[in-house]
Amino acid sequence: MKREFKEDIIASVTRDYHERAEARRPYETQWRLNLNFYMGNQYCTALPTGDIADVEREYYWQEREVFNHISSLVETRQAKLNTVRPSLTVRPFSSDDDDVKTAKSATKILSAACDKLDMDRLLTEGTMWSEICGTAFYYIGWNEKGGLKIADGVYEGEVYAAVVSPFEIYPDNLFAQNTSDCRSIIRARSVDVDEIKRIYGKTVEPEENNVIGVSAAAVGGGLTADSTLNKLSVKSAEKSAVLIERYTMPSADKPDGEYAVVANGVLLFYGELPYINGVDGTRGMPFIKQVSLVNAGCFFGSSIVERSIPVQRAYNALKNRKHEFINRLAMGVMAVEDGSVDIDNLEQEGISPGKILVYRRGATPPRMVDAGSVPTSFDNEEYRLLSEFTQVSGVSEVMRSHEALSANLSGAALQLLIEQDDTRLSLSAEYIRLAAREIARHILRLYKQFGSDARLSRIVGKNGDVELIKWSASDISSDDVVFTTDNELLSTPAMRQNMMFELYKLGLLFDEDGKMSNSAKHKFLDALGYGGWDSALDLSGTHISRAEKENESGKLELNEFDDHAIHIDVHIKYLLTECAPKRAEKLKEHIRQHKNAANSEFGIKNSELSMQNEELK
Repeated sequence: MKREFKEDIIASVTRDYHERAEARRPYETQWRLNLNFYMGNQYCTALPTGDIADVEREYYWQEREVFNHISSLVETRQAKLNTVRPSLTVRPFSSDDDDVKTAKSATKILSAACDKLDMDRLLTEGTMWSEICGTAFYYIGWNEKGGLKIADGVYEGEVYAAVVSPFEIYPDNLFAQNTSDCRSIIRARSVDVDEIKRIYGKTVEPEENNVIGVSAAAVGGGLTADSTLNKLSVKSAEKSAVLIERYTMPSADKPDGEYAVVANGVLLFYGELPYINGVDGTRGMPFIKQVSLVNAGCFFGSSIVERSIPVQRAYNALKNRKHEFINRLAMGVMAVEDGSVDIDNLEQEGISPGKILVYRRGATPPRMVDAGSVPTSFDNEEYRLLSEFTQVSGVSEVMRSHEALSANLSGAALQLLIEQDDTRLSLSAEYIRLAAREIARHILRLYKQFGSDARLSRIVGKNGDVELIKWSASDISSDDVVFTTDNELLSTPAMRQNMMFELYKLGLLFDEDGKMSNSAKHKFLDALGYGGWDSALDLSGTHISRAEKENESGKLELNEFDDHAIHIDVHIKYLLTECAPKRAEKLKEHIRQHKNAANSEFGIKNSELSMQNEELK
C-alpha cells in the first residue's frame, strides 16, 4: 500500500473519530450522569463543557445523605426483564423436504451455539447497560482461535459475542434510527499497546487519551460513591492507546464495504468488511443495538434513570431538610445574650442532661427558641415524590415491595395490578427479544460463512436427552429466525398455569369418555413445569420422544411395545404442521398401521373380557 494512501486513511479515520466524539458529547455527558446517580454519587451536575462536577454544600451544617431510589428502580426492572428469554427456531426456506430438514438442523445448531456463548449472561449484561444508559450494543464476530484445535496453530474457529457499552460507539448519523441506517460506525476504546501488538503484530506508542472505559463489573457495584466520579473520567492510562475501528457499509465503489483500524497514527488493518452477516448474503456491521426506550429520530435510546434524576434530586433535598428540621427539634436552638455565657463551651458541649449553665449576673438567662413541629407538607411532598417515581419508571410498589399485598385486595385485583406493571415493561422486553433474534441470525450467517468443515455440537433435547449432531455450513440453508413463544412478560408462567387449571376445570382436556389420556396428562404436567414427575410413573415421555425421532429421521417402524394412542397423536400433529409432501404418504400409512394395531389390541381385550364374563356366569 502506498505511503500517501495509508496517511490519507489514517487522517480520515482519526478526523471522523474526533468529529463524531464532539457531536456525541451531550449523550456521553448524560450517560456519565446516569451512572453516577445509579451508583450513589447524586450530588453532582453536568457542566457546559461536558464534565461532571461535584456540588458543594451551601452551609457546613447541611445534611447530604443519599436516599437512592434509582438503583432499586433499575434493579427491579432488570430483574423483571431478565425473565425475557425468547425461544427461537429457524423457519425453512420452503416446504421442500430438504429445506425442512436443514431448518431443523439449523435450529439445533443455533441452540448449541447459544449455550456455548452463554446467551443468558450476554442478554443480562446488555440489559444492564440499556437500562442505565438507554442503549447497549452486541458485537457478534468470528474468533479464528476458538473451537477445537485441528493442528498445530490451526483451530476450527468459533462465533464470538460480547456486550459493547454505548461509550465505545460513534455513528456517522446521530439521527439514524437503527444501525442499518448508518453509512459507517466507529468503535473506539482504550487498549493496552501490548495487546495491540499481539493482535495486529505492529508496534504502537502509548498515548494520553480521555476515552471513558467503564467495565460491567464496575457498574455492577465495584465503586464507592466517592470514587465514582474519577473512575468514569480516566484521562490517561499507562501503556494504552485509542484503538479506532471504522466499519463502512458497501457502496458502488466499494461493493464489499471498508474496514479500517487505526491506533495513534498507525494503520493496523485495512480491507473489506470481514463478515457476511447482512440480508441475502451481503456484508454488514457486526453490531446489534438494544434500547430501553426509543427516542424518535435518534440513534441512541433513553432510560428511566434520565427521567428519574430530577425526582431523585428533589427527594434527597426534601429528606435532608426534613431531618435537619427534626434535628432542630431534638437538639434545640438556644438564644443567649451577648457575653452572658461561655459561648465556646456551649458550642462544644451543648446542653447535656444535668448540666449547670452559668450565666453573668444581671443578664437575661439563655432560653430555647420554640421551633414548632414538623410541617405536614414535608410528609405530603414525600408521598408525592414516591408516587412520581412510580409514574416515571413504570415500577410500582407491587413490584418493589409487599406493601400493596397487605391491603384488602382480591386475587383478581392483585393479578390485574401485576399485569399492568408487566404491560409497562413489555416495550423494553420486546426490544430485548428483537436483539436476541438478530443475534441468532448473525450467528447462523457467520457459521454459514466460516463453518465449512464438519463439526460436532452437543444439544440437550426437550426430554433431557443429550444429542451429538454432525454438521457443516451446507446444513444452514436459512437464517430466518422467528419466535416460538410470546412476549414472556405478557404471558408469565403463573398466567399459563392458571389458564391450564381453568381448562381442566371446564373439562376441555378430557376425551370423549370423560378421562384424561396419558398423553394429555404428560402435556398437562409439562405445561405446569412438572414434566419430570410422571416420567418415573409411566412411559408417556419416552413414547413421545420415540415418535418425534421417527418423524425427524423418517425411519417409521412399528414396535409391539408402542403406545399406539400416543404415537398416533404425535404423528398426526407432525403430519398437519411440519411434514413435507414427499413424506406425507409414508407417514399416513404408518399412522394406519398404528390404528390397526390399536384396534387389534382393543379387540383382544374385549374378547378377554367376554370370556371372563362367561366364566363368572
